[in-house]
Amino acid sequence: MEAPVKKNQEYVVDIIDNGFEGEGIAKIDNFTIFIPGAIKGEKVKILVVKVLSSHAFGKVIEIMQKSENRIESDCKTYKRCGGCNLRHIQYAETLNMKRNAVQSLVNKTLTTKIEVEETLGMDNPYHYRNKAQYPVGLDKEGKPLIGVFANRTHEIIPIENCLIQDEQTEKIAKYLVKYIAEKHISIYNENTRKGLIRHIVTKIGKRTNEIMVIIVINGDKIPEEEKIVEKLTQEFPNIKTIVKNINKKNTNVILGEKNITLYGEGYIKDELGDLTFKISPLSFYQVNPVQAEKLYTIGVESANIIKEDIVFDLYCGIGTISLFMAKYAKKVYGIEIVKQAVEDAIENARMNNIKNTEFIAGDVEEVLDDLINNKKIIPSIVMVDPPRKGLDKTSINNILKIKPKKIIYISCNPATLVRDLKELEECYDIKNIKPVDMFPFTRTL
Repeated sequence: MEAPVKKNQEYVVDIIDNGFEGEGIAKIDNFTIFIPGAIKGEKVKILVVKVLSSHAFGKVIEIMQKSENRIESDCKTYKRCGGCNLRHIQYAETLNMKRNAVQSLVNKTLTTKIEVEETLGMDNPYHYRNKAQYPVGLDKEGKPLIGVFANRTHEIIPIENCLIQDEQTEKIAKYLVKYIAEKHISIYNENTRKGLIRHIVTKIGKRTNEIMVIIVINGDKIPEEEKIVEKLTQEFPNIKTIVKNINKKNTNVILGEKNITLYGEGYIKDELGDLTFKISPLSFYQVNPVQAEKLYTIGVESANIIKEDIVFDLYCGIGTISLFMAKYAKKVYGIEIVKQAVEDAIENARMNNIKNTEFIAGDVEEVLDDLINNKKIIPSIVMVDPPRKGLDKTSINNILKIKPKKIIYISCNPATLVRDLKELEECYDIKNIKPVDMFPFTRTL
């Protein structure tokens, strides 16, 4: 059957809904068209740019009837960057959109038609990120610059004032790249694989104000390393450590495996709740700690842990939620594949004087299987916070085999969440689903 729309043709459409990535959805003769930048309730003129057998994509040419939720974007580069793709929408409405997107997945997938709760937003959804990864490149005049990659490309868009990154660390990155330019230090070229400086990565403890600077290089030494350290620490006294990260591979992965500390202890600290956490270059720590604290509080309260409970925390990272739970439980076992993160988790437990935790480095699928089937340790509560791909089949089967009284599932990907809940709802009642907005003004929850 031929599609009712043609590529490079213009159409006037009504936007009937928004998809999970914020794109507008219209229909012509029941044929779906996805339109980035359009908002539910608007009438827009579009140009169809791609037609597939089941749907098409269009771009807005003219907004003929605006939504009351449309606002003037406060960022000059958001359309090209693609990071904050919801900056043209009132913040309160973005929370509704995220809730509705999760509800739609629930309705399509689960037998239990549970009503998704309202999205928990931020009081101040600006400059919330504690980690920034700036690619370093050359502008058209051959001068070094930092910025963000343009959407779906490796073209670097220079940053003026990113409204989600921390303001202090942005200044540090700009200062550092200016110094690199003045000293004529070479910049890595992805095509030739030559040049030295690849990325500038910063981390900041939002509560402690401690800052880590990581300089990622395609080599072993930075010219005038000692001078760079001296200049940075004089200009920015909050810098507690500077790390040189070696990455000589032809890869899109930003950080290499080898870190050399140039200044400080090689880590910073931050606080969540009444706990202190050590953060290393390679360890995972929630990017939005304000919302992370709310998220973990909801998780721990939902678990309703008592002193007899043994808890498994799968994908535990540096032990953040493990330590939140430990004060209520008999024992908490944390499993994490990144060895550095496990070392940090052990140190975090020691630092907070928490003695009823055990952290194990390894693949969750294998370690969970070993704990249950070989060591015969059976948890009463399982907390999971998997990567975007969700839980593996073996882990789900092992959880269903032991049937803990409660499972708390923290997810960064609603699609894999509901897929896994579909497997689990055969044995469990789904009590509640609460979205928490970890990345305001972006397509991601």
